[in-house]
Amino acid sequence: MPLLILGALLAILAYLPAVWVRRVMKQHGAEIEGLAGTGGELAKHLIKRFELSDIEVEETGPFQDHFDPAARKVRLSPDNFHGKSLTAVAVAAHEVGHAMQFHRSEKIFELRKRYLPTAARLSKAGIGLLMVLPVVGFAVRSPIVVGGIIAASLLLQLAGALAYLIILPEEWDASFNKAMPVLIEGDYVDEKQIPAVRKILKAAALTYFASALANMLNIGRWFMILRR
Repeated sequence: MPLLILGALLAILAYLPAVWVRRVMKQHGAEIEGLAGTGGELAKHLIKRFELSDIEVEETGPFQDHFDPAARKVRLSPDNFHGKSLTAVAVAAHEVGHAMQFHRSEKIFELRKRYLPTAARLSKAGIGLLMVLPVVGFAVRSPIVVGGIIAASLLLQLAGALAYLIILPEEWDASFNKAMPVLIEGDYVDEKQIPAVRKILKAAALTYFASALANMLNIGRWFMILRR
């Protein structure tokens, strides 16, 4: 029973942030005629305004908004690229905030450069071990070997989750030291829209945190299997 309670608590912790992020984005995703342009247009305008000459903007898949430093591209999902909503402009400004960090070679961007690829690799490696577990278990039929594989997977995923948490300051900087001042000082949003924009930027900054919690849920699930 205690393990079931632990699993339920982990599930709540994992999914509530992700649900909240999606709800905030959807809540403020309605078209607003008064906005000067779409998220894609704002991103292009900001890149020109701040002379980020080597940065481009392009459309990507749903829920895949990000800045790719290797390709030097701000990528926005269809709704945010073409949409004229508070979510579209706030997310666009957030991703351009990352581009500003990169273009200016700010120290805080080193967090993403150093730890984001590492987090992804560690998480994928942990999941990969679990995928081969049935085959290995069937071949060797050894509880010790199976337990060792699960333990290694747990450690890899835990390390990946912690690496995701390390980049939180960089996400916060993109939202509130870059995007928020730009949106307010440039009169891209009305004063009455600022609270909603602030909430959207907070959701954008916490996206990786939600992913880290999801990894923690995966860890908890396999921990319970290991205890059986």
